[in-house]
Amino acid sequence: MDIGLTDDEALVLFDFLARFQEANQLEFEHVAEFIVLSKVRGALEETLVEPFDSQFQTLLRAARKRLSAGWEPLDDYPGPKVARDA
Repeated sequence: MDIGLTDDEALVLFDFLARFQEANQLEFEHVAEFIVLSKVRGALEETLVEPFDSQFQTLLRAARKRLSAGWEPLDDYPGPKVARDA
């Protein structure tokens, strides 16, 4: 899947994500961050069919499990502590 961003959008998104990873806090500093996240969400919504599937939660849990398989134990996870799906 490809999501196109302008250079400005990529720069703003990079800074937003870097701040989140460093501070474990998700806060907007500028409206441009909200705009670029909205664009990414919109692109995903236009492409993905899974959010509209009746089995969405099951599909989401499976995707999370696959993506997090390399982060065992999750105590080493660098982001905010979240509940772990069984």
